[in-house]
Amino acid sequence: MKFEPRNILVIDFGQLGDVVLSLPALRAIRERFAQARITVVAGRPGAPVVELSGCADSVLAVDRVALRDGPKPMAIWRIAQLVKTVRQARFDFVIDLHSLYETNLLGYLSGAPVRLYARRPGRSLDFLSNFRPQPPIEDPSKHAVDRYLDVLKPLGIENVSRTPRLHTRVEDEKAIEELLTKAKAKRMVPLVGLFPGAGHPSRRWPLDRFAELATRLERSDEVQVVVLLGPEERALVKTIRESFTGSTIILDRLSIPQLAAALARLSVFVSNDTGPLHLATAVGTPVVMLLDRPTPNSFIPFGVKNRVIYSRAIEEIAPEEVHAAVRELLAAPRTADLFRR
Repeated sequence: MKFEPRNILVIDFGQLGDVVLSLPALRAIRERFAQARITVVAGRPGAPVVELSGCADSVLAVDRVALRDGPKPMAIWRIAQLVKTVRQARFDFVIDLHSLYETNLLGYLSGAPVRLYARRPGRSLDFLSNFRPQPPIEDPSKHAVDRYLDVLKPLGIENVSRTPRLHTRVEDEKAIEELLTKAKAKRMVPLVGLFPGAGHPSRRWPLDRFAELATRLERSDEVQVVVLLGPEERALVKTIRESFTGSTIILDRLSIPQLAAALARLSVFVSNDTGPLHLATAVGTPVVMLLDRPTPNSFIPFGVKNRVIYSRAIEEIAPEEVHAAVRELLAAPRTADLFRR
């Protein structure tokens, strides 16, 4: 097709894991419009992921929590500033991958003459989108990666790689090596990461099960266990230090790029259903995903070297089962060294 915009705004307002799963779509946009300037507006957790991907010329990070939960006057002022910023950029094309009422409205207020929005019944304002033909209506049964790619079908973008991929930065790798050295990490042994957090308590495998798994791994498999925590889990640090053995390393104040670098060092990563799990798969680390329901097609990790374990209630998942899955992945060909030469 002959449509060739020169200044594109991509709206990608999902959570951390959503943005990781949108990476194939972002890369496809980059390749399709190689000569255009591409700006991606994303929430603060997802913005560093877009920067690492290299798919955008610039990234606008928006504090969605402050807009939603902050004082109304301040929220209105921030929204006005965001609209002002996008209008000043004079975009000629907007693609809204996430497509909510507020993001559709932002795309319209940007002043861009052409707008392509994901079609999400009950959540998007389709009448504000004017690109023709329209993308297919969102199919919730599809994987999230494919739902993002479906938005691009009207652009003739099809049959592209579906695998999210990220490369880490040298400065972040050095920062992680320094932290591991300071923690007296063992050299030349497999590194197994655990992430006990989750967006909601009902999705968390009990902390004592993670601690039991760590003990099993350290006693039976000659590995170094690292517990990774995000901002939402900082309140757990004291309890974790009391629950895990003294040899367990705890990393709890990492930036997103540093977290990606830490995840890339792992031989296996065990996690609840969280954004860091998808970040781990994007840097090529095998994962064991713990779920409280039958495997949902929409958000399972990509890759044959991953394992998904679920039960009707997440606390019913046995440490023995998770341990067996970790050992299976440890036996696979990919084994990361703790310290790179």
